[in-house]
Amino acid sequence: MTPPSGPTLSFDDVVLGRRSIRGFKPDRVPKALIQEVIALALRAPSSLNTQPWNIHVVSGEPLDRIRAGNTERNLAGVPDSREFRSHGDYAGAHRERQICIAKQLFAAMGIARDDKQARQDWVLRGFRQFDAPVSLVVTYDRSIHGGDIGPFDCGAFTNALVNAAWSRGLGCVINSQGIMQSPVVREHANIPDDQVIMICIAMGFPDDTFPANAVVSQRKSVEEAAVFVGFEG
Repeated sequence: MTPPSGPTLSFDDVVLGRRSIRGFKPDRVPKALIQEVIALALRAPSSLNTQPWNIHVVSGEPLDRIRAGNTERNLAGVPDSREFRSHGDYAGAHRERQICIAKQLFAAMGIARDDKQARQDWVLRGFRQFDAPVSLVVTYDRSIHGGDIGPFDCGAFTNALVNAAWSRGLGCVINSQGIMQSPVVREHANIPDDQVIMICIAMGFPDDTFPANAVVSQRKSVEEAAVFVGFEG
């Protein structure tokens, strides 16, 4: 791995400071910087060191074609064709958290509850991968499709990627909307048929003037999330 290209943050600074970025500067992201971020993320753990992930880094005209295809097909009512199992509708505490972050984002963007046009425009931003200059499409080999370990490992890689990007001054948002129309992504990102499209990550330099970028999601406390067994006190 090449040495860092500039000042780096401590681990705590990265984990506690990182947030999802949904507004990006139009500036081109240097290929060398993306390679540096990926090199860090490739240290993510995987089951039996299988490292099932593949990364397709898309920018420029091919990414514009993906944006256009995603938007056109979704506006035309073409059904979702994501290649991994969806969670379905959330309920209970999961739904409450989903609503909470939506309220935070809409409030930051000044989108009123009854403003259907503004809400649709926000959804379309997701289909366009938030107009980021780079999209990284994470796939895994079809030979391991059907099990849960491969996608789990890809999740570990994705987490490592967004944190590595933040440590180098780049922002990301993990975005399943961007791959809802998988045939479009497969065609323009040149993804072979022997790979399954898992997720995509929009990446670029954060636009600090974009209101939603200031949103910090609420998180469970340690007491809510963790159960300690065999500890005294």
